[in-house]
Parts: sequence; C-alpha cells; structure tokens
Amino acid sequence: MQTIENIMTLREHRRKWQINGQSIAFVPTMGNLHEGHLDLVRAAKANADVVVASIFVNPLQFGPDEDLDAYPRTIEADKQKLDNLGVDVLFLPSVSDIYPRGLEQQTFVEVPGISYMICGASRPGHFRGVATIVCKLFNMVQPNKAYFGEKDFQQLQVIRAMVQDLSMNVEIFGVPTKRESNGLAMSSRNGYLSESQQEQASLLYSTLQSLASEIQGGRRDFGRLIGEHKKQLMEAGFKTDYLEIRDAENLLHPSHEDTKLVILAAAFMGKTRLIDNLQVSLPDPEY
Repeated sequence: MQTIENIMTLREHRRKWQINGQSIAFVPTMGNLHEGHLDLVRAAKANADVVVASIFVNPLQFGPDEDLDAYPRTIEADKQKLDNLGVDVLFLPSVSDIYPRGLEQQTFVEVPGISYMICGASRPGHFRGVATIVCKLFNMVQPNKAYFGEKDFQQLQVIRAMVQDLSMNVEIFGVPTKRESNGLAMSSRNGYLSESQQEQASLLYSTLQSLASEIQGGRRDFGRLIGEHKKQLMEAGFKTDYLEIRDAENLLHPSHEDTKLVILAAAFMGKTRLIDNLQVSLPDPEY
C-alpha cells in the first residue's frame, strides 16, 4: 500500500489508472477503523481494480461543542489494517491541503431539504460539512465507485442526492451495518463507552427491532409507537435525541401506504452520542 499526502501526486496516479483502463473504488473515512470500515474496503476490493481509502478527520462537519479534538486518531493501526486488506493507496491529506483558505472562506456544498431534518436538525451545518468534504474528495480521487456504511443512513442519502444533483460520474454503494455480538452498531465513538455502558447501549438496537416488529405486525399509530419506545429508552438510561419512522427513500414522514420505511435513532449514553437505524419492508397494500 502506498500512502499519499499530496493532491498532485494522487492525481498523477489517477491519470495512470485511467490510461490503463482500471476502475477505481473509493472508501472515505475519518480513521479509527473498525470492522465496519473494513467491510467497506472488502466490498470495494471485490468490485474494482484499484482501491483508494482516505483518512481525514473533517473539522467542517463538527459543531462547536462536539468532539473534534477528542476524536480518536489511530493512524498507524489504521494503516496496518488497510495494508492487510490490500488497499492500493491511502490518501492522507492535511487540513491545510483540504481547506487552503481556511474553514471560514471555504466554498461549501449543501443539499437542501434532506440535510435539515432529523440529524441535521440536531447538528446544524453537519451535512454541509459532510457534503463539502465528500465532494472535494470525489474531485481529487475521481473514483468510479464509492462505498459508505448504512449505519449513517441519512448521510448516505445526502451523498446520493448530491451526486445526482451535481451530475457526478460516480456510483454510490451502501454497505450493511456491522454490529458487535450484542447488536450494538460498530462506531469509532463506542470507544468512549465503559464496559457496562456498551452492554446498556445494545438496547438501542433492540428498541429498533421491537419497533420494526410492531410495524410489521400492523401498527400504524406511529406517533404513539414512537412515544412508547422513547420512554423505554429513557428507562434504559438513554437520553434520546430523536427516534423517527420515515420513508426510506426521501426521509419524509410516511403515509400508511408507504412500504419502504426506515427507523432512525440517535441517543446519548452518558456523554456519547450513538446513532443507529433499521430498514423495514412491508407488503404492498391490498386494494
């Protein structure tokens, strides 16, 4: 695996791959890699000639009271994991390379509507930061395919909308959420949890499963259903940020006729904010 820190060097490699007719898959990350990230790499390896991964902790997507400085950075361990999987290039840019005029002067990309709801309502400006960095990285790497985890379901939908709206020539693939043995979705932030908190945190996924079961069983009183399960989360030690049932394609509130739903949750266990989701498919309504 080759580590590249310079954008011009990356572009030189990109030109060689293009001349050779090689397909390029891209896996952008913020590092502190776990098995969920590595599943993205495995999917990329199976479907392209060249795999580029990036590690960049993006300050533009962190709010003023969020954990940018404390965000775990494990670059040497990350390099070893990527090398072991046969990644061809690790792109490791600096903040000054990505934002040469500083964050305040940076041109940004914003996907309207979908960026402002749910997680976007709780974290204003977050998806602007995500869309901007992903757009910039796509311009630098120019991949044919890019891989993202379904754990960040709203982020995945924002990126898909951006790619469609800006006519980008890149296919976006979502990879299913990787979970711990107790059901907890793998996340870099799980390292903030104590051992007992990690066990408690598994109840977030159990709650989503319970909600899905009731919906599949025929319940459509979504507001009451959400209220009941928010109470259960609170009793389990969570502070709920949101718990929502949405249309899986546009993330709008669903009608009773919608058959592709997603349950989305964000909740704090102690000071750690955890997110998760579960997609629910229903039979077509009978007429």
